[in-house]
Amino acid sequence: MLTLHHKFWPKISKSLKVPATSLYDNLKVSASRYPDQDAIYYYGNTLTYEQMDAEVNALAGYLQHKLGVQAGDKVLLFMQNSPQFIIGYYAINRANAVVVPINPMLVADELEFYIRDCEIKTAIAGQELDDRIRPLLGRTSLENLLIAAYSDYIGEDFKGALPQEVEKPRVFFNGPNHFHWYDAIEANLIPSEHTLKGDDLAVLPYTSGTTGLPKGCMHTNRTVQANTVGCYHWSQSTPNAIHLMTLPLFHVTGMVHSMHMPIYSGSTIVIMTRWNRDTAVDLIKNLGCTHWVTIATMIVDFLANSKLKAEDISTLTSISGGGAALPEAVGEKLYQLSGLRFVEGYGLSETIAQTHFNPAERPKMQCLGVPSFDVDSRIIEPTTGKELGVGEVGEIIVNGPQVMVGYYNRDDENRDSFIDIDGKKFFRTGDIGRYDEEGYFFIVDRVKRMINASGFKVWPTEVESYLYKHPAIQQACVVGVPDPRRGETVKAFVILNEGFDGKVSAEDIIEWSKEHMAAYKYPRFIEFREQFPMTSSGKILWRTLQDEEKAKAENTVQ
Repeated sequence: MLTLHHKFWPKISKSLKVPATSLYDNLKVSASRYPDQDAIYYYGNTLTYEQMDAEVNALAGYLQHKLGVQAGDKVLLFMQNSPQFIIGYYAINRANAVVVPINPMLVADELEFYIRDCEIKTAIAGQELDDRIRPLLGRTSLENLLIAAYSDYIGEDFKGALPQEVEKPRVFFNGPNHFHWYDAIEANLIPSEHTLKGDDLAVLPYTSGTTGLPKGCMHTNRTVQANTVGCYHWSQSTPNAIHLMTLPLFHVTGMVHSMHMPIYSGSTIVIMTRWNRDTAVDLIKNLGCTHWVTIATMIVDFLANSKLKAEDISTLTSISGGGAALPEAVGEKLYQLSGLRFVEGYGLSETIAQTHFNPAERPKMQCLGVPSFDVDSRIIEPTTGKELGVGEVGEIIVNGPQVMVGYYNRDDENRDSFIDIDGKKFFRTGDIGRYDEEGYFFIVDRVKRMINASGFKVWPTEVESYLYKHPAIQQACVVGVPDPRRGETVKAFVILNEGFDGKVSAEDIIEWSKEHMAAYKYPRFIEFREQFPMTSSGKILWRTLQDEEKAKAENTVQ
């Protein structure tokens, strides 16, 4: 086990006892300890811990007694950052069921896969997403749709700009199998006994692998608690902390750092449904936000605000995040303005966020950090499994209490995703990295064919599978290309079917893609080709095309 980093470990224990209780138990304890503490601030309105716990129980009772949710059932959570997302998440856990949080940017064609994969019968969705999920009622296993309006939770006196989805008044849906959030809360049905323990399944965040097919990562209450408690101690949160939530809650980083951890600590969550840098400044300044977990693209936009002053963000004591490295110049600009170093971390959906942290008092720029509490992380040669040493480049592997139980219904993937070393089971991250003489880890490249667009994972094979549905497309190859704002963006090389040459444009395919894929996923660039580079066995050499794009970008910079 690597111990080089212990010399630079903060003055806290290197090991943590993971609670054997459920996530809902964290809320129950905080509501008992701090009943009058604001749990949520949402565009001018507040909800105390006592109020939130009451609504969680009411919704759990409705799920069980009205919608027939049974212990172990998978329940879809399909909405944007909002009080209802948090209440819905904890209500599903309170009802002894499993949360399946899905990106609200997905369209109906994409949603269908998740519903079928988990045999989902009940979904909780934002009202603006009804047209995407309604077509799946009856066509799939989906039977019940509980609809929420974000405007139900906003305050009357909020002076800032409201996102369109938040501003929209409550809509009444009279379609079959539609149920309304406010009816569920007002029914105040009492849920049955809460029986979940540490090793019971809690959440199935979806990710993808080299095949591009989405896979549910099976996380128990214990694996989620490991990182919830870990980031609580690492970030030095307290019940007086005020956390600005800007990362999406369906994503594991936002889920753990901006929801579970503040609730565990009994502190306040300031929710933003949509990112707006002016609103973020106002919330930090007026509410005294202390902690902000974010991504590089938000920091870049935030600092581009010419009106931003040091005193506006003087209450912040911690700014951290991951997803993509923060450019060094931006990190230095942040430090000069706030006196705070951006503390980067590293993790995956398979590890429910962090496996590595940078020590807050000694962070390194563009660095994954050091292994977290009780994490054994190593570098191996990807093909032989041989363990490598300081400075040697290989695949990052991790063993720790936050590693998933496995992929849901993916036995083959589970066999390929783990490796046994020294009697321990390590998860193979697919990321190529190294560690230095002080035990800090750095990423070098990715084994997996994945595009990182503003922190969102885009899997080329999945995008290609949708492009092949276009009648004009004979072949498609998708690669990541450098992008100054998003880090990477999506480009598709396309060979047209006979007869379509000159009749369909790149813009036509992009517009078609917008209708069939999530906004972060569809190709921004289309290039027509007569043929692709191929292996002797007929496989497209996607890496050759990607290397061409990188070379173009480097020549442009020079």
